[in-house]
Amino acid sequence: MTHGARPVVLFDLDGTLVDSAADIVYACDAALAAVGMPPRDFETAKGYIGQGSERLVHRCLTGARDGIAEPALFARAYAAFESFYEAHLITNTRAYPGAAATLERLADAGYALACVTNKPSRFTLPLLADLDLARHFALVRAGDQLPRKPDPTPLLETAAALGGAAASTTLVGDSAADIKAARAAGMRIVCVSFGYAQPGDLVRLAPDAVVDTLPGILPLLTG
Repeated sequence: MTHGARPVVLFDLDGTLVDSAADIVYACDAALAAVGMPPRDFETAKGYIGQGSERLVHRCLTGARDGIAEPALFARAYAAFESFYEAHLITNTRAYPGAAATLERLADAGYALACVTNKPSRFTLPLLADLDLARHFALVRAGDQLPRKPDPTPLLETAAALGGAAASTTLVGDSAADIKAARAAGMRIVCVSFGYAQPGDLVRLAPDAVVDTLPGILPLLTG
């Protein structure tokens, strides 16, 4: 830990703190229906989550992780996605077991906590509030406020705002975007095994640790 720097833990949201896949996929179904396309297989659409909702809708429209849909088609589909998702933000979404208790334990141990997500603010803030998680975070950085992960900028700026340094900061996430962002920022990266990572990502990209439950991060950070 850097001398004098405050210890910071940054948390991803979808697939890390909350299981939101069902509501997100159903919003994708609504987006595809709005442009006359059939829904994607649930697991396929779930695997497209990450790097923001715009990228997700492009992936669902094209069936390719790097696909870019025709602009007018995308605009219609994304409007339907936003409308449906805003109305069904926590219909099925729940915090993962132990989320609140883990955040409380870390705060009691002196860590500054923030949520750094690629999800837009209009979805992030009400979701955290409705699930009673917002109160645990000194800062929330959403995907429309700073460059999105895997860009390291949101991690570095958030840690600095909390009085931390890269060497004294840990990101808890679930995806390749989280691992790449943390590595680029020079931060420790701990991944949960139950999130939305693509098969093989956690082995191939080798985060510093992988845990099977959120409370599993506590001994890694607090001893």
